[in-house]
Amino acid sequence: MLATVTGTYTNGQIILDEELPVKSENAKVIVTLVEDGVQSQEKPKRTPGLMKGSFWISDDFNDPIDDLKDYM
Repeated sequence: MLATVTGTYTNGQIILDEELPVKSENAKVIVTLVEDGVQSQEKPKRTPGLMKGSFWISDDFNDPIDDLKDYM
């Protein structure tokens, strides 16, 4: 069983915000620390129209393909 319980690490001890949902006195645990001061990296701002003019579509793009005429 996996369960997530929040808590606070203070002076070398972990103080849990709620009771653990285990019945036995011995259980394996995984501890993940989340630092308060960590900020996510900002994504670079996108510039609309930056790729304008760098590609083209031929005029006959929507025309049927000659190889498939037998199937149409």
